[in-house]
Amino acid sequence: MLERWNAALDYIEDNLDHEIETTELARIALTSEYHFRRVFSALAGIPLSLYIRQRRMTLAAAEILDGRGVLDVATKYGYSADAFTRAFRDLHGVTPSQARRPGTILRSRQAVTFHLTIEGRSTMRYRITELPPFHIVGKTTRIPLRFSGENTAMTEFHRSLAPGTGEQLRELADLPELPEILFVSDGFEPQREDGSLFDYYFAVATTSPATPEWNTLAVPASTWAVFEARSDTALAPVLQQLWADAFGEWFPSNPYEAIPGPEILTVTESTSDWSSGAGELWIPIQRSL
Repeated sequence: MLERWNAALDYIEDNLDHEIETTELARIALTSEYHFRRVFSALAGIPLSLYIRQRRMTLAAAEILDGRGVLDVATKYGYSADAFTRAFRDLHGVTPSQARRPGTILRSRQAVTFHLTIEGRSTMRYRITELPPFHIVGKTTRIPLRFSGENTAMTEFHRSLAPGTGEQLRELADLPELPEILFVSDGFEPQREDGSLFDYYFAVATTSPATPEWNTLAVPASTWAVFEARSDTALAPVLQQLWADAFGEWFPSNPYEAIPGPEILTVTESTSDWSSGAGELWIPIQRSL
């Protein structure tokens, strides 16, 4: 499986001076475009589009230092002069012209390869389950994505909820598999970069239509991978790590791929201060191509 992903990486390296279509990378890796983007970000630690841009700017720097014209290098990598200067500055912190000054420090985005490694973590606990069509019903907002640490926009949204919102929602929950309050992520931007926007729901799952006072998201019948986590010291970081473990470790090692749809976090046990407890991450899946 990793051989296919590394073949896709080789294709990127061989075509940095050409247009690179995610559809072709997904074809080489024998997966969907959506799944390729998600797993690449988890394995490489950087969104695909940013990785390709930084690899191009890494190679472009060498050509700039060799004395090649800025416009010629920009054209080679598919940029206008202004767009090239912006992309170059984003990685190196200086313009192409400034890069030629003696002693200027530049940055390099190294080419990545994927290897099967032993991380020393405990075995992931998961199950595969089917759910009928249902609705996610609750309150929603659109906030920036944060890969690690506190998401302050999410915290402020929770504080803005009217007292008793959770109790009102629990009265609507009628899907036995998801009886708890749900923290739902959906509507991600295509590149899913840190800081990009997504729709966040404080909600429950119900098979009944919602009343106008609630925001609603319809979810079709799907197969789900459900990942479990428990902590006796710091629950929130452990739950946040579930996404990285699922896409960085579980998906590359199992014959499933993620499909577009809401990603659902539910806390099944917790102390009042979230210092300990347990939770689950639900991701819609299908068998790999």
